[in-house]
Amino acid sequence: MYGHTQPYKKPIMLSFSIRKELFWDIDFNKLDQTLNKRLIIERVLSYGNLSELKTIYQFYGKDVITEEIKKAGYLDPKTIAFVTGYFGIKREELKCCIKKQSDSPFWNCFNP
Repeated sequence: MYGHTQPYKKPIMLSFSIRKELFWDIDFNKLDQTLNKRLIIERVLSYGNLSELKTIYQFYGKDVITEEIKKAGYLDPKTIAFVTGYFGIKREELKCCIKKQSDSPFWNCFNP
């Protein structure tokens, strides 16, 4: 009647232990360790402790963490410094560090 709907898929619960407080803005019980891996990695790198970092490193591995962190939309300066040093990622590879600028800024449209 209203189009095709996807069947509900139960999230794959986290098979590792990290603090719920890292996910203050979402329902922790709905986190899916596969579908939400970038969010999980971002939050642990930004707000987690050493134990949580070791946990996600053992679960996801360096390659997955590196690829997902490159796609992050925002990382604070402390986390950027950490991931560039620890994972050997260049700042130019981080989506959050790439800023595209318009060829003609808004204020130039008034000066023909």
